[in-house]
Amino acid sequence: MYDALITGAGAVGLATAIRLQERQPDWSILVVDKADRVAAHQTGHNSGVIHSGVYYPPGGTRARLCREGYDLLLDFCEAENVPFRLTGKFIVATNEQELPGLKKIHERGIANGLAGLQWMTGTEMRAQSPHTGGIAALWVPQAGIVDYKAVTRAYAEVFTRSGGVLQLNTEVLGYQREGESFEVQTSKGEIRTRYLINCGGLQSDLLTTMNGRKPPVQILPFRGEYYELTSEAAAKVQHLIYPVPDPAFPFLGVHLTPTIDGRVEAGPNAVLAFAREGYDNRTVNLRELAATVRYSGFRAMARQYWRKGATELRRSFSKQAFLKSLLPLMPTLTLDDLRPGGAGVRAMAVGPKGEMIDDFLFYTEDGLVNVGNAPSPAATASLAIGGAVVRELEKGGMKECGIRE
Repeated sequence: MYDALITGAGAVGLATAIRLQERQPDWSILVVDKADRVAAHQTGHNSGVIHSGVYYPPGGTRARLCREGYDLLLDFCEAENVPFRLTGKFIVATNEQELPGLKKIHERGIANGLAGLQWMTGTEMRAQSPHTGGIAALWVPQAGIVDYKAVTRAYAEVFTRSGGVLQLNTEVLGYQREGESFEVQTSKGEIRTRYLINCGGLQSDLLTTMNGRKPPVQILPFRGEYYELTSEAAAKVQHLIYPVPDPAFPFLGVHLTPTIDGRVEAGPNAVLAFAREGYDNRTVNLRELAATVRYSGFRAMARQYWRKGATELRRSFSKQAFLKSLLPLMPTLTLDDLRPGGAGVRAMAVGPKGEMIDDFLFYTEDGLVNVGNAPSPAATASLAIGGAVVRELEKGGMKECGIRE
């Protein structure tokens, strides 16, 4: 019998474990994951950006948790000697039509408490970043880079050092409430726990349905594919370089991202994956693909965004099309500057009418919290999300069990 079981050893799951230990240092806490390592999926396949919170509507959950999580993440990295670097970010308007969107982002950043934001003309920007295109830019000094696999490994070390138990190669197959505890069926046998927290990422809706509850959204997997710049081209990129995002589409568009190990990634696009863990276009899970295609929300979204989807798909199969999307940000790039890179899969929460949910979702009942949606900037905000999950658990009755205030 454990006091708490957490499903998912990504950044959010292990950050939640740390925050719960802070509140209940005497509890027995177990984290399980079906993979053979921590950060095996979304956390370990993202681009390593430390997000500042500049994009998000002021007062919203994402803005609040990103700003809180940003400070907690940097403090954690310094305490645990995890390398990171604040490179700063240029958000670039490449034409006149994008200027109102860039100004709106500037206003949001100010409202979210970011200091040092600078509006720059194209000439002013190129004085700092000579190879960047565009007619104007917003400079965001808080943005940076880190290896989230290293962050999550450090989370795991802190968690186990404080008495927590991490059990990998353990898949949750089902669970049910039995009196004052949960019986959790796993690939390694049954586990009993007083409290259950599911931080399943790409599997979050499936974990929710195991309790007989139908979540209001379904997770659709979208693969983001990257190229890497050659060393010669990478030397021209010292900062994060982002476009002004399309407000109708919850992706930030292809961008140029230095990594903590000295590479520069270009991308990602956003194409439907044929499996929840489909990191290339050859990986197909027919059962998962059929569930996606049958879902009314997918069909509604496809009808609305088919043109956008066709553009993203073309970039997936055409290096020339991918380059074309990058040239407004860096006009000197050539096809020879791009070499195949990695890919990640984003768990996109979509409602039954095709509405794409871009905020954090928590489903709470007595003794149970399902993290139903944790989109970007979840890795940056992971410690703040972990604190929010613990507060959600309190609402379900933990206070009556003596949780410390």
